[in-house]
Amino acid sequence: MGYRIGVDIGGTFADFCALDESTGKLSTLKVLSTPAEPGREVITGLGELERRFAIKPGAVSYFTHGTTVGINSVIQRKGIRLCLFTTENFVDVLELARLKMPDPYHLMSARPVPLVTRDRVIPVSERLLADGTVEKPLDKASVRAALDRAKAMGAEGIVVALLHAYRNPAHEREVKRLIGEWAPGLPVYCSSDVWPIIREYERTTTAVIHGYVQPRITQYLTSLQAALKQAGVTTEAMVTKSNGGVMTAELGKQSCLQMLLSGTAAGVIGAGFAARQAGLDRVMSLDIGGTSADVAVIIDGTPSYGTGETVGEFPIFIPTVSVTSIGDGGGSIATVDDFGALKVGPESAGSTPGPACYGRGGTRPTMTDAFAVCGFIGHGNLGYDAVTVDLAKARTAIDTISGKLGRSAEQTAEAIIQVAVAGMYREVSKLSSRQGVDPRDFALLAFGGAGPMLGCFLARELGMGKVMIPTAPGVLSALGGLIADIKNDFISTAYYMLDRGETARLKREFDALARRAKAWIAEEQKFAGPHVLQPSADMRYRGQSFEIEVPLKLEWIAAGDVDKIAGAFHAEHDRLYGHSDAADAIQIISLRMVVVGASPQPKLPVQDKRSDAPKPAKQIEVFMDGKRQIVPLYRRADLGYGHRFASPCVIVQEDSTTCAPAGFDGSVDAHGNILLSLKA
Repeated sequence: MGYRIGVDIGGTFADFCALDESTGKLSTLKVLSTPAEPGREVITGLGELERRFAIKPGAVSYFTHGTTVGINSVIQRKGIRLCLFTTENFVDVLELARLKMPDPYHLMSARPVPLVTRDRVIPVSERLLADGTVEKPLDKASVRAALDRAKAMGAEGIVVALLHAYRNPAHEREVKRLIGEWAPGLPVYCSSDVWPIIREYERTTTAVIHGYVQPRITQYLTSLQAALKQAGVTTEAMVTKSNGGVMTAELGKQSCLQMLLSGTAAGVIGAGFAARQAGLDRVMSLDIGGTSADVAVIIDGTPSYGTGETVGEFPIFIPTVSVTSIGDGGGSIATVDDFGALKVGPESAGSTPGPACYGRGGTRPTMTDAFAVCGFIGHGNLGYDAVTVDLAKARTAIDTISGKLGRSAEQTAEAIIQVAVAGMYREVSKLSSRQGVDPRDFALLAFGGAGPMLGCFLARELGMGKVMIPTAPGVLSALGGLIADIKNDFISTAYYMLDRGETARLKREFDALARRAKAWIAEEQKFAGPHVLQPSADMRYRGQSFEIEVPLKLEWIAAGDVDKIAGAFHAEHDRLYGHSDAADAIQIISLRMVVVGASPQPKLPVQDKRSDAPKPAKQIEVFMDGKRQIVPLYRRADLGYGHRFASPCVIVQEDSTTCAPAGFDGSVDAHGNILLSLKA
């Protein structure tokens, strides 16, 4: 027995959560992240865990972490210089995309410049038909000419995305073989190996993003492995994935696309665990860190999943936890535009220099500075003593824009909070509409360093009846990575009608996916525990342009039960769109298989119930709801199971601060979670 450690690296802090496997005790920690030296914060944190909790590196039995190296490379456009090889006459695939306007309400909006610009997209002579048969053989001379042209442009990697390669990868793999023969050491990425999906743009852009970030992620993971070994951690490092699972860091070097949204997904997995512990079946999670706010819908402890999530300016078409990201984090910078309008974000102060009140060189006003000026924070150190709040510097930063608004520093600070809440309200409303849910039917689970500060303000606007603050909200994403299952997705294109004449083919192709899934978890992950297979299919009515994913059962496939498969599709279509047609023909586009190996789940201790009344540590002055108020300040460590209290109040702890405006009744459940109920 040892310690299981989860780490989540954000824009301002790196969060650590350590689980003692023998006692079930959780130890948590934050250290400042080091964007200029990725990975150094991990080693710093391990040293702090040993110093504070006597957790020696040699006692670590499991280590997993989420990284932002990949997503930051895309957002900041700091990946490698790529060239793209396509089938001749299809060189505009990235430029055309899906011909959608990024913002339909802005007539001058434009699609982002592709990661591989048009001058670096090079055709090769070949052609496959839609069924995978060869119409025109691959011309080796055209490949050689394309390679010479790419080398002349300084290409650091080649992405190969040829027409219909999802059906037949032979030409792509031959191009890769030839480049390996003529230019050894030049990275080559085949779209059919990255994610072999139908539709050229989706497959191509996904492969391009993979190639763009792969060398940087590989370098980062290699450095991390070496640093962990040097520190004395002997277990193999794991990394969290965009689909809410984990995989080995070694495999992550080849499957880096799978970890672009790893930190975001880990937070949602942690929120699902916390919701189950609290007995809440319908939850909307609100994860606010230093840079952004992420919102997800969780029902019965399980988040929604989907494809086409956006990374920076680009969609990726791999399965991910469905999360809506909003550019309002604790470090989001407030500005006043030329028309005198106050705006918050999306630019963030990050970790360096950070909010002005952190005293690390920041001078521009951020949301954290606004909370400091309003009196909510500054009553102790933040982030496990990583930073000390300097109220004078926060006020100086806010004053840089208060004059433009004709308001006092306190009024400006509250306006910053209100603008941020308004932005979140808008995005949550969009998310609710897309998923067909009413926020008033959900509890809001607020976490992240800044989530508990804003959670009640947002819930009050949305009319949500309950806000939950988990025991360690600031490090819940790290906990999510620690408890995430071993998980991977497999896909193959089908593109045929669902009828009894295709049942043998359907079974054969699902069996092939199942074999790949079992080999992955047993051979590549070395996972010896029990696992489950979860089949599904992308299906649509004949004539529709897009399909929906429909969960299936293995026994339906084994029995060739077309009626039950069709019934599942009709039911899902009706759930999503409010109608279905049992008489219409159904087309299967893709087959999917998910393999899941369960990770141990911590059993959090139940606290002894207390009958005494909670006592505030002191009374503090805050500026809230347009006026100065004297409110109680509670220390989280002093609140226990059975305690009840009223708002307005402020609750402080080492990893976060909870702000409860007027209108909420507070209580503490058996696991120490705070539940704030909005009064009717």
